[in-house]
Amino acid sequence: MTKNLLLASLSAMTLAACASGPDYGPKPVTASAAAPFVHQQGAAVTPAEPVGNWWQLYRDPVLDGLVGDALAANTDVRVAVGRLAKARALLRETRGNREPQIGLGGSAQYGRLPGPDLGQKREDLQVDVGLDVAYEVDLFGRVSRGIEAARGDVAAAQGDTDAVRVAVVADTTRAYADAASAAERLAVGESIVALLDRSLSLTERRHQVGLANGLDTARIAALRDQRRAELPRIAAEREAALLRLATLTGRAPRDLPVVAAARTSTLRLDRPIPVGDGAGLLARRPDVRAAERRLAAATARIGVATADLYPRITLGGSVGSSGAGLGNLFGANPLTWLVGPLINWTANRSAARARVAGAEADTQVALAQFDGAVLGALQETETALSAYRRALERRAALQSAAAEAEKAARITRAQQREGAIGSLELLDAERTAADSRAALAEADARIADAQIDLFRSLGGSWTAA
Repeated sequence: MTKNLLLASLSAMTLAACASGPDYGPKPVTASAAAPFVHQQGAAVTPAEPVGNWWQLYRDPVLDGLVGDALAANTDVRVAVGRLAKARALLRETRGNREPQIGLGGSAQYGRLPGPDLGQKREDLQVDVGLDVAYEVDLFGRVSRGIEAARGDVAAAQGDTDAVRVAVVADTTRAYADAASAAERLAVGESIVALLDRSLSLTERRHQVGLANGLDTARIAALRDQRRAELPRIAAEREAALLRLATLTGRAPRDLPVVAAARTSTLRLDRPIPVGDGAGLLARRPDVRAAERRLAAATARIGVATADLYPRITLGGSVGSSGAGLGNLFGANPLTWLVGPLINWTANRSAARARVAGAEADTQVALAQFDGAVLGALQETETALSAYRRALERRAALQSAAAEAEKAARITRAQQREGAIGSLELLDAERTAADSRAALAEADARIADAQIDLFRSLGGSWTAA
């Protein structure tokens, strides 16, 4: 009987395992989601596939170095990498369930023991040692589904890590761009103040010879002081951007290299931005990849829970010896050994079915989150494309307005010098020109911001990571 049972157990090991639960298959992307983007018209973008290291399109070696520093030392990236390492360790632990479980035990106790003759007692050391081996026969796929789920967790953690890298690169580039554009806006503001200073000097000279009154001088001085009051705010924005840049690159504020603050012009592109299409976006976006892998892991966990409805078969064996004292441990006393299968089958099947239902509910949640990630990626990219296009259109209009306002200001200054108009008309022309120049500099900063938003929404590639 025992021999037949052993043979049956060994034969079970040769059977192909039947994995419980549904097999996962990637959800196909709809034709509308894979199509070209709605808002990609215009010469500013191209349907070519996006480049990996997109920040290099700005052709700024300082930015390249800062991005490299951020990817290596940013604290959020380090946290994500640590979580990825933990997920990989859990996968190795789960894979270990496929291996035989070997345990070695031993004990020693000192006490009064019965002697070899009847009624004789003696005090001695009782020693026991044993070796246990157990191997689970994965007939219903509990172990294989667990490994499949752990693999999904690792891939999801990899996607999360890449998503953090996308965010950190975008934030680093944005901080650098904000500092550079603030420096340019500061220079524009200072030039406006200098121009108003010259207009004020001209008005004061006209007042001295009776061609202007004190009210004209006061109005020009007030406009000059208003523009000067804007400079500290812009300087504070630049300093805040540099402080963000230091934190993003893993540095204390005083350790930020001087070269990081050297750029005084807004980041500009000299080529269209490659955006690809919806299919490429969904394959590239790390948050979509992470959501898809979480769905795969949740589907595999249905199989883990379903396997609990069936018997769990474990083949095991043990060998050991015991004796009074170390000298008798492997001497006169014979070795004891046991081998045979162990079958566990939970009688409380309602609890197992509840766990299956819970796993199925988790899968529905993961499916909804995946669908949300797909829709969110498309919405974010379309929004960024639209915002970039409108920012360029606004900049073109502001550039035309600034040119006309500057032309009108020059004509007004010439007419005032000739006495053809009064100081009030000059004041209006100067104010309009100053507003137009400041708005144009602000529009350049918004274009750089819109570009970074678009790059971030398009995802990223990490060939060097």
